[in-house]
Amino acid sequence: MCALLGKEADSLLNHESKTIPRDQLVLPGPDFIGRVFIDSDRPIPVVRNLSAVYRHGRLGRTGYLSIFPIDQGIEHSAAASFAKNPEYFDPKRIVELGIAADCSAVATTLGGLGIVARRYADKIPMIVKLNHNELLTYPSKFDQVPFAQVRQAVDLGAMGVGATVYFGSAEATRQIQEVAAMFAEAHRHGLFTVLWCYLRNDCFKVGTTDYSVAADLTGRANHIGVTIEADLIKQKQPVTNGGFAALKFGMTDPLVYSELTTDHPVDLTRWQLVNCYMGRIGLINSGGASGADDLAQAVRTAVINKRAGGTGLILGRKAFQRPFAEGVEIIHAVQDVFLDAKVTIA
Repeated sequence: MCALLGKEADSLLNHESKTIPRDQLVLPGPDFIGRVFIDSDRPIPVVRNLSAVYRHGRLGRTGYLSIFPIDQGIEHSAAASFAKNPEYFDPKRIVELGIAADCSAVATTLGGLGIVARRYADKIPMIVKLNHNELLTYPSKFDQVPFAQVRQAVDLGAMGVGATVYFGSAEATRQIQEVAAMFAEAHRHGLFTVLWCYLRNDCFKVGTTDYSVAADLTGRANHIGVTIEADLIKQKQPVTNGGFAALKFGMTDPLVYSELTTDHPVDLTRWQLVNCYMGRIGLINSGGASGADDLAQAVRTAVINKRAGGTGLILGRKAFQRPFAEGVEIIHAVQDVFLDAKVTIA
C-alpha cells in the first residue's frame, strides 16, 4: 500500500485530525445498522434490505461497502464508457464483474438490471438508478430526469434505488423535489435510497479551480441529501475548499475554514461526512475517471475515505474500462484498504 501511495504515504496513513474528533462521529462497524437505524423512521423492509447489502460480499459484516456502479452508459454515453471494452455493452458482463469482485451491490440502469434480473437478483444486491442526464440534448444541459419508477425496481427484485441531484444547476430545485418524492415512495416499498450528490454549474469554475469539488460546497449538498432521507450519500472526494468565499454566495461560518477543516484531504473529506449527520448516513466516495494510474488512485481514495470515517467506495470506470481480471484486481485492492486494521480512523 505504501508503494502505491508513494510520497503521500506518510501523510495519508499517519495524519491525526485536529478538526472534528473521531469520538464525535458515528463510525462504520459490524453493528452499524442496529446501532443507527434502530432509531430511524425507516420501515422494517428498508432496514432489512440495507442490512443485506452491508452483509454481502467481501466487506460483509465490516460496516463498509464496495458498490459497483455502471450508469455511465447513459450519463457519459455508452460509446465513451464501453468502447475500451465493448463486452460491457452487455449488462450481463457488468453484473458478472460485480459478482467476481465480490462487491456489496451493483448499481445501474433499469434496463441494464431488468434484462438480467431473473438470473442475478439472488446473486448480488441490485440498486436501480431512477434518473439520468440523457446527454443528447444540444447544447448540453445539466439536468437529471426520471427514467424509471420505484415500482419497476421493486418488480425486478432490487433492494435499493439511486438518484442524482445536480446541486447548483438551474434545474436543481425541481430535481430535489422529484428525488424526495421518489425516495419517499421507495421507503414505502421497502427499498433503501442512495443519492449521487453532484454539483453542476459552470460558474463554480474560477480560473483553474473547480469549486464543484470543494469541501464546503459538497458538504452542503450532502446535508441537503440526508435531509430528503437518502440512506447513503455518494459524493466526489474534495480537492479544494473555500467555494462559498470564492464565489461570494450562500451562507457559512469562518470557523469552517479556521477550525473545522484544513487543507489535508482526510480533513476535507471528514467535513463531507460531518454534513451526513456526523456519519449516521454513510458517505461513499466515487472512484473517479479512469487513467494510467487507476490502481494507485483507487487505493488513495479508499484510504482517505476510511481515515475520514467514511463507509466505502462506489467505483466503476476504473474497473470496467480495464480487462476483466484487472478490474477485479482494482476493486479488491480498494476492499483491502477497508479490511486492513492498520488503516485507522484519523
